[in-house]
Amino acid sequence: MIRPARPADIPAIYQLVRDLASYENALADVTGSEEQLRQALLAEPPAVFAHVAEHDGQVGGFALWYLSFSTWTAGHGIYLEDLYVKPELRGLGLGRALLAELARICAARGYPRLEWAVLDWNTPSRGFYASLGAAEMSEWVINRLSGPALRELAATDLS
Repeated sequence: MIRPARPADIPAIYQLVRDLASYENALADVTGSEEQLRQALLAEPPAVFAHVAEHDGQVGGFALWYLSFSTWTAGHGIYLEDLYVKPELRGLGLGRALLAELARICAARGYPRLEWAVLDWNTPSRGFYASLGAAEMSEWVINRLSGPALRELAATDLS
């Protein structure tokens, strides 16, 4: 069963975020707390959204997403920040169902794009996404500004 996340799901989602980070060898990079995740998901107006996949009455996976915007299409889309299904539940169709729900939201709202990033070494996920018809955008390189570089740029005197 795929459904929008509820406040009671936030502890499970936060644990899945940590599980995902561990899988990606990046657990030390998780600096946000469960309470911060709660505040983000319950903000008014919301800027980030989550759907969960239930299996046997328990949260077995999640998709966390937000609206993107394309100047080329002059319209919104969905950017999937994270998708994760517990390893023991993979192969049951939960990941596909989560992505299908986001695709339905795009279609219903007239959004032309559903996009996400995947680590280059994550061959199983890349194969799964390709099986759905997703196209890798190899000509695009993700950039990130954070930490001291972000603070340095923010402190730039614009006068």
